[in-house]
Amino acid sequence: MSLFEATGVGVRYGAVRALDTVDISLAPGVVHGVIGPNGAGKSTFLDALSGRVRLASGTVRYVGEDITRRSPRWRRHRGIARSFQRTSVFGSMTVRAQLELVARRHGADDLPAIVEALELGPVLDRVCAEIAYGTQRGVDLALALIGGPKVVLLDEPCAGLVADESVRLLDHVRALCTEREVAVVLVEHDVDGVFRVCDEITVLDLGSVLARGTPAQVRADEAVVRAYLGSAA
Repeated sequence: MSLFEATGVGVRYGAVRALDTVDISLAPGVVHGVIGPNGAGKSTFLDALSGRVRLASGTVRYVGEDITRRSPRWRRHRGIARSFQRTSVFGSMTVRAQLELVARRHGADDLPAIVEALELGPVLDRVCAEIAYGTQRGVDLALALIGGPKVVLLDEPCAGLVADESVRLLDHVRALCTEREVAVVLVEHDVDGVFRVCDEITVLDLGSVLARGTPAQVRADEAVVRAYLGSAA
């Protein structure tokens, strides 16, 4: 039985089909990348998995339970966390205050280990607005990991980062996923990073699945090369 599974997921906004029968199945310790052109439906897919949009079709299951109609809040408290394209840090708070606030909300005692793993110790007592943007992204990841979620949905965690910052953050994602046996869905425009850290990749195009497989299989898929990768493949 999969830890987290979505089958036949469809989302519509009026007459517009945003997603059409998309599936995913996650096991602990697996990083599953989702890539595709702008407007492919990647963020909408994460919204569907996290409960932020109502499904027009399909089912979402978590440890065998149908959670299709469960709220984002319910999912977060049961172990399904979500990050967003824009940082969710509060600029006026210190890093420590923000992390401790979320830890108290979830009754979590794993904060010291997360701080150490993400190398946030040196900035704990600095105001979030004053730390580097790359470090803010690390704080975002820490916020998603507090409380020991079993599934983490990451929406472009490397947005706005330079190349070496992106490498560092994705390496953290890969290591934490393996060490904590967390299942990760990673939506990311850093295609090289996705191919480097992901175990499986789904390619979306216009709301539908264009290809799915290992990084090697997806990179060799002619339809993916034509529609998305081009000469980068």
